[in-house]
Amino acid sequence: MAHPNRRDLGLLVLRVGTGAVLAAHGTQKLFGWFGGGGIEGTTHAMEAMGFSPGRQSAVAAGLGEAGGGALLALGLATPAAGAAAAGAMAGAVAVHAPAGFFAQGGGYEYPAFLGFTAAAIGVAGAGRYSLDHATGHVLDRPWVVATAFIGTALAAAAVVGRRAQARTDDEEAADAEPV
Repeated sequence: MAHPNRRDLGLLVLRVGTGAVLAAHGTQKLFGWFGGGGIEGTTHAMEAMGFSPGRQSAVAAGLGEAGGGALLALGLATPAAGAAAAGAMAGAVAVHAPAGFFAQGGGYEYPAFLGFTAAAIGVAGAGRYSLDHATGHVLDRPWVVATAFIGTALAAAAVVGRRAQARTDDEEAADAEPV
C-alpha cells in the first residue's frame, strides 16, 4: 500500500473544510437552513444591498456558495467549483468593502479569505483523494480552469459593477431631491 501523500491529504482537508463552510452559507440563502433567510429573505437582502434583480442574485449567490462548496468538498469539477465560489465571494467582498478589511468591524476579511481559498483550490486542483482524480480529471482540464475563471471574473465584474452604478445613481437621486 502506498504511503499517503501529505499534499493530497492537505488538499482534502482544505477542500472539505472550505467546501463545507461555503455549502452551509449557500444553503442558508437557498433553503433557510442554519438560521438563514431562504430565497425570499435573501432576495430582500440582495435588493437592500443594491443587487438587482434580487431573486436572481439570491439564487446565483446561493448556488455559487452551496454548489461550489459541495463540489469543492467532493473534489469534482474543481476549477468550476472554485471559480463559482470565488465569484460569489467577490459579491460579498463588494458589500463589505466600505467597512474596511477586518471582520470585527463588518469588513471583507472573511469573504475575501473564502474566495481566495476557493480560487486557489480551483487552480491547484483537488488532489489524489477526489472525484476528479477518480474520474480521470475529465472535468479538470487546463481549458476548464481558464474558461471557468475567465467566465466567473467577467460575470462578477458585471454584477459588482452594475451594483456600484445603481448605488451611485441612487445617491445622486437622493442628493438631487429637495429637503
